[in-house]
Amino acid sequence: MPDETDVVRALDAIGVPYEIVECDPEFADTAAFCEKYGYPPEQSGNTILVVSKRGEKKYSACIALAHTRLDVNHKVKALMDVKRLSFASAEETAELTGMMIGGVTPFCLPDDLPVYVDSRIMSLDYIILGGGSRSAKVKIDPQVFTRMPSVQVVEGLAN
Repeated sequence: MPDETDVVRALDAIGVPYEIVECDPEFADTAAFCEKYGYPPEQSGNTILVVSKRGEKKYSACIALAHTRLDVNHKVKALMDVKRLSFASAEETAELTGMMIGGVTPFCLPDDLPVYVDSRIMSLDYIILGGGSRSAKVKIDPQVFTRMPSVQVVEGLAN
């Protein structure tokens, strides 16, 4: 299970400035975090694991802005080349990533897990993302995604 030091080590290796924002675990879910700490949902992202429903399980992580909805039925399905998929359960998410929902960060995911980022994120001056646990978030320049080999920026990933 990644902790804050693993996230800091991963971010330092990428070499993009960032800020760790401590938070009360009770307010780790994005909407509650934004309301309590005064960050706009338009600058906050959710890292969501999706899983195929048939055949060999395929997973991917998708990052969408908090005020948008992931286009699971069209865009994500096409990217993953599967017929049916759904959001991974909290248990599956924890098993695959070692992180709890509300704290999932794209910076400590398994190397072989594809990561899709909604293209709208790239035009922001910063984004708030999970920090690896429910007690921290990461405030970072979205250009970090251009330095991560497993990331693909996708037009229309969310609506």
